[in-house]
Order: sequence, then structure tokens, then C-alpha cells
Amino acid sequence: MKHLRIAPNWLRYFIVVVLLLGVCFRFVNLDGKVFWHDETFTMLRVSGYTASEVKREVFNGRVITSDSLAKFQGVNDDRGLIDTINSLAIEDPQHPPLYYILARLWVAIFGNSVTAIRCLSAVISLLLIPSMYWLCYLLFRVPLGAPYFAVALTLCSPVLFVYSSEAREYILWAVTILLSSGCLLRAIKVEESQDIKYPVFNWGIYALSLALSMYTFLLSGFVAIAHAVYVITTAKFKWTKTVEAFCTAMLVSFLFASPWLIIVVTNLYRFNITTEWTQAPIPVANLFQSWLLQITRIFFDFNWNLDNIFQYLAALFVLGFVSYAVYFLYVRTNIKVWLFVVTLIFIPALPLVIPDLILGGMRSVSERYLIPSYLGIIIAVAYFLCYQVNDGIFSRRQIWCRVTVAILTLGIISIAVNSQADTWWNKVVSYGNPEVARIINQSRSVLISDDAGINYGNVFSLSYLLDSEVRLLLVRENSAPRVANLSSNVYVLNPSSQLQRDIETVYKSRMNRVYSDRFYSLYKLGTNFDPPNPP
Repeated sequence: MKHLRIAPNWLRYFIVVVLLLGVCFRFVNLDGKVFWHDETFTMLRVSGYTASEVKREVFNGRVITSDSLAKFQGVNDDRGLIDTINSLAIEDPQHPPLYYILARLWVAIFGNSVTAIRCLSAVISLLLIPSMYWLCYLLFRVPLGAPYFAVALTLCSPVLFVYSSEAREYILWAVTILLSSGCLLRAIKVEESQDIKYPVFNWGIYALSLALSMYTFLLSGFVAIAHAVYVITTAKFKWTKTVEAFCTAMLVSFLFASPWLIIVVTNLYRFNITTEWTQAPIPVANLFQSWLLQITRIFFDFNWNLDNIFQYLAALFVLGFVSYAVYFLYVRTNIKVWLFVVTLIFIPALPLVIPDLILGGMRSVSERYLIPSYLGIIIAVAYFLCYQVNDGIFSRRQIWCRVTVAILTLGIISIAVNSQADTWWNKVVSYGNPEVARIINQSRSVLISDDAGINYGNVFSLSYLLDSEVRLLLVRENSAPRVANLSSNVYVLNPSSQLQRDIETVYKSRMNRVYSDRFYSLYKLGTNFDPPNPP
């Protein structure tokens, strides 16, 4: 693309406004949305405790308050930074420690509140601005144009906004993907230039950035494979100095990351346990539906499901638009440009999609795992829109200017609606917790639950929403509560069939379902409450 400026002027001003709104919305109402199952595990790791220790201490059949859980949801005097790392290594090695180390340090300064921990992700998300701009500048080699479009689309992307306001590592992962990709392009440029000295330094920076990405999320390994395919293909499968330097940098990067990789290998049993949910069977039709939703959520998201024809048509239109943008990139740019974007879109996704189609499972259903693909799609669409608003006859440019405004406006409206909601699709197993808390908070209540499956994390999630008068009676899996003389309304969270029978036996009262979704149910003991003597 030739050197261009964004035209017309009003579009440039509109993009500036969009950038400001995209930044501001990241810090609005951070504590308004349910602090969900996975986020409570972030705070557990920050506390330095393990889930096993928590289960021994609070899932013991005694009546407690929700304040009793606060000790395990933030920095405390009993545990230190090393305990945070050990907690991950022992129980959850699929999550490398970089984000959790940052979270621990951040919370130690700003406090254990929901606003404080989510503010860390919001601040990290601002690094998407220089990272995306730099990558697109290196990719397209133009001072204006596509990089600005890419930054605007990134800040307006609803799916990236979701992870910008969540206490998990995924927005940091997006930043490290962009940084490592930019470092790769910079290193290649320096290696191939005869005028720039010290190419080894640039390859060292690339190796470090890739290692940081690996220490953020293990699926960075697939991004590294995408980089390898790009470098080897653009070298025409010859052993050049660039390929040699890249392989050396890759080796150094994996050596940097090897301490955690060794932990994963030695604790492979726990790794498999914590990721076994990805192998749960799901109909192929639902897989395709999920992929359509994910592509749509890159540009607009009103918490839809594809449950009517209009939503399907909108999703198919977005799929067609994205497909044409990628094709347009392929036609209009050289292989060093389009191949980079295409490999970023497809290489990290294929190891998730192919096993789901062949073996069954839902690896590719998890939006956060496909963040590299989202970033590649944004770059392709940014180039397409930039080209259209700067090329061709005036009337066609005006049409594409309006299309660009429409896309950015839909994104901004989406994140505005999201910022005011108390739950969203990404809360998954905790989606219904605000409604469940409202039911329980209507009167003085006792909530009974065990630590089976998702119950453990949802109990902690609910503890952020329950009134101080609500009491918790928590037991271990396959155990029955032994406290029978409860004078309050009694609710039971997602009991197994055995636990339901045990509770009905202990309290001599049948349970009535008062809430249900596709993940769990809430029951209330009947009004004919006649408890027996304690066993």
C-alpha cells in the first residue's frame, strides 16, 4: 500500500473519539459484573493457598459466614509470592505464573477488591494500543493508515474488551502475542538489512518476548509454530541466515520457558485433570455455531445466542466479510505480509479445531484459546477497510467510510452495554450467580453446598454477592451435612443425587428447584420443615 493518510478528516476525528471511548469504558463499573468461578481461582492463587487447603479448612460441615472465605481471596500475612507460584505448580500447571506474580504484586499495592484486581487487566489492555500499532507498522511499512484502523478495531472489539475487564491472564497473553510478533518482524528486518548492526540483539529480544508469552499462557507454543511456518516459508524452505537465527532464538526461548515446562511434564496428571473439561463431547453443529459466534463477537456482541434466523444471518454475513478481507489481503499484498496474518489466524486454531472434529471435545469452543486468531482477523479487516477508504472513486470511498463507522459504532455500543451488565456469556458456569444471589438474599438464609465440580468456585463467586446475614454450610463431596437445627430458609446449591437424598433425610423435607440453567440448579427446602435430632 502506498503512503496514505486516513481520509476524510472527519473519519480521523471519529477514530480518535472511538479510541478515547474504548479506553474509558475499560475502567467503568469494574466491580459491577459477577466475579466468576475462574476469577476466584485467580485470587486463590494470589493468596498462596491451594484449593485442597481451603477444602480442609472451610468445607468441614460447620456453619460459617461468607467473610470466612475472604482469607483465601487476596494477599494475606500467612503466605508469600513463592506460595503463589507453588500453588499453581501443584494444582494448576496449565496456568504459568507471570500474570499471577503481577497480580500478587498489584493487589499488595492496591488491595484485594474486585475493582483493584480487574483494574490490572484494564491497565494491561492499554498496551494493546502501542503493540498493535507497532506490529501493523512493521507489517505494512506505512506511517499512517492500517495501523490506526487496527488499533481502533482492537479497542472496540467486544471479545477483547471481555478479557480487559476480567481477572485472568488472557489480555496479557494478547499483548505478548503482539509484542513477540512485532519483535519477530523487527528481527527479520534487521537480519536482512545490510545497514543495521547487531542483529543478534534483536533476535535476543524476540526470544525473550516469546518466553514471556510462554510464561503467560502455554498455547503460545502454537503461536511459535505459526512464526516458524512463516519464517521457513518466506525463506522458500532454504537454510538461510534468517532461518538459522530464528531457530536459535526459538531454542533460547524454550530454554527460558523450560523450568515451567518441566513442571507441566512432571505434574502431567494435574494438568490433565484441570483440562479434562475440554474433552467433553459436543455436537458438531454446536461447534460450528460457536465458531460463528466467536467471529461475530470480534466486532459486535449483545450477549446473543444463535437462536433465531436474524442472528444466524448476521453471523454468516460477518463470516463472509472476514473471509473476503483475508482474501483481499492475499491478493493485494506480498507473501511476507499476507502469510504472516494467515498463519496467525489459522495455525494456533487448527490444533484446537481438528481434534474437536475428529476426536470430539470443546477445545475450540473456549473463546480465550483463539485470541491469536482474533488478532489476525482484526489486522486483515483493518487493512481491508483502510485500503477501501483511501482508494478508488470518491463515492465508493464514502460508502466504505460509513461502513467503517458502522463497525466501530457497533463495537463501542457492545462494550458500553457489556460494561453495565451484571453478567455476560464469558461468566459461563457463574452466569446465573447474580440471580441466584438475589433469590438467597431475599430473607435470612443458609446456603448448603459441597466442593464437587463447579460448586467450589461458585461458592466463592456467590460469596461476593451474598448479604452478610447469609450463612454457609459447606461439606466435602459425598458427605452429608450434620447440622440439622437450622431456623433459617435453607437453600442447596447444585447437589448431586446422593447429596439431595441425604439432605432430605437429615431435614425431613423435600427440596424444590427455584433456579436452573444449563450448568447448575438451586434448591430450597420445603416449608414443612421438621428437622430430626442431630445424628
